[in-house]
Amino acid sequence: MDLLVDSFFSALLLVASFDPEIVSIVAVSLKVSGTSTVLASLMGIPLGFFIAFESFAGKRMVITCLNTLLALPTVVIGLFVYAFISRRGILGPLDLLYTQKAMIIGQTILILPIVATFTIAAISRIDERYSKTAMTLGANRRQTAFVILREARFGIVAAVIAAFGRVIAEVGISMMLGGNARGFTRTMTTAMALEYDKGQFALAVALGIILLGLSFTINLMFHFFQGKTRI
Repeated sequence: MDLLVDSFFSALLLVASFDPEIVSIVAVSLKVSGTSTVLASLMGIPLGFFIAFESFAGKRMVITCLNTLLALPTVVIGLFVYAFISRRGILGPLDLLYTQKAMIIGQTILILPIVATFTIAAISRIDERYSKTAMTLGANRRQTAFVILREARFGIVAAVIAAFGRVIAEVGISMMLGGNARGFTRTMTTAMALEYDKGQFALAVALGIILLGLSFTINLMFHFFQGKTRI
């Protein structure tokens, strides 16, 4: 018990002093996770909107596949990407392994289904009368799509926030593809695992406090925008 209390207070001092190592780790985490979320959003939002807005053969199967990918383990994604970017892989000459780019690729794959699935859900909640009214007033298909997208904006923002919350706390992909290199690919989750094994509980707890704070903030934002979709 004394160890936990001492580590907690030491961790608070590290956070309050803006320890350079902690700042570096948090910066890498935010950079990699933020970039992954942006890329996943740029691909997932149009994909989800197309699936929800259009009618095509196999639509239910596509949605089922996306829902299945929501539960895809991070280690499976790590192994899949590793097979492509390792020296023996197709993308081996690009030297992506154990870099932030490799982590971004893996994390983007991880949260792409989340963004797409949540976007589909947000679009599906929109009353069909919006599109019918827009068309009655002379709107073309593109303008109608824009109207629906505008009405679903809070749900789509919630999708992006949920994706970021998922990726900021993942550890498998970051460890397998990033290698946990200090000052370069070490994230909050991988650093916590490493420091715990080394017995450096203060640093691990400090990173845990920051991660919990980020997670709490992300959840507040997620519930706020979810509430907006029900208004």
